[in-house]
Amino acid sequence: MRSIWNGSISFGLVSIPVKLMNATENHAISFRQIHVEDGGRIRYRKVCELDEEEVPASETVKAYEDADGTVIPVTDEDLASLPLPTAKTIEIEGFVPSSAIDPLQLDSAYYLSANGVPAAKPYALLREALRRSGKVAVAKYALRGRERLGMLRVSGDVIAMHGLLWPDEIRAPEGVAPEAGVKVRDAELDLADALMNTLGDADMDTLHDDYREAVEELVAAKAAGEPVAEEAAEEPEGKVIDLMAALESSVRAAKESHGEDGGEVADVHHIGSGRGGGAKKTGASSKRAPSKKAAPRKAAAKKAAGKKAAGKSTAAEKTATKKTAAGKTADKPAAKKSAAKKSAAKKSAAKKASPGTRKRTSA
Repeated sequence: MRSIWNGSISFGLVSIPVKLMNATENHAISFRQIHVEDGGRIRYRKVCELDEEEVPASETVKAYEDADGTVIPVTDEDLASLPLPTAKTIEIEGFVPSSAIDPLQLDSAYYLSANGVPAAKPYALLREALRRSGKVAVAKYALRGRERLGMLRVSGDVIAMHGLLWPDEIRAPEGVAPEAGVKVRDAELDLADALMNTLGDADMDTLHDDYREAVEELVAAKAAGEPVAEEAAEEPEGKVIDLMAALESSVRAAKESHGEDGGEVADVHHIGSGRGGGAKKTGASSKRAPSKKAAPRKAAAKKAAGKKAAGKSTAAEKTATKKTAAGKTADKPAAKKSAAKKSAAKKSAAKKASPGTRKRTSA
């Protein structure tokens, strides 16, 4: 990396020679302006308003315009005469927890590199002291003719520095927050939590600039003389009418994008209803998918029906057996009566025959 500033870190009486390098780079596609008729480049020239002549850089100086329009020239020599102790030094003012730095103050990011072998030991000392304390260093430094505020922190094995805006450069958010009286229900917070949990953690390494890629493809297609595909941009939707419905739809869409079943959304407990019934599910949650327990229940019903049928057949068999036994029992008295009649007939025949016998005997 190419350094943009050389100086030293002032850590008490310890001086650490360092180089300052940009930690970020801009990948945005830049465009030129051209003349539509002939394709010629459009360039900007510095022209004096009074004589309308182009002025070279050697004849231009800085100037400050007062509120009443008065212009006060300020030369580089004037600025160089001002005391600027941080012109070549990053002065550490103190140490604070990282949470004490408002992210609104964060500006440009830089890497600090030890400048030379003798600087390695004090550089490592400051790095490990910051790491062990869990704090960041607040410092002043000067860059491009301005004194600035910075924050030094540990990033891996190096010390990184973030430019900070001065506290008085942060504007108060007056009139930015919603008007008073807006209330958020617990049910809406539950759905918002469900949506956050479904979306999960953001993988910062996979994020990229889709618009820049689209511009690159557009430029490549035009350079190759290929037709450019036109896609209608989606119009942003208006204000949300039903917040609960929008949250439920968002949760379902997030679940589907993550390969999850988007049927049930979330359990939403309506607070203060004063009615029984417990939890109530909203949206698609009321339309439940068929339960997996239905199949075992059907099988159990079939088994119960089989048992009932078997019980009925057994009962029928028992009834038939009883009838057969009753029939046999009824036949026994009839047989006895028939035998008694036969015995009586024999006795009657014997009595009739007995007088004749007596006559034969007497004769």
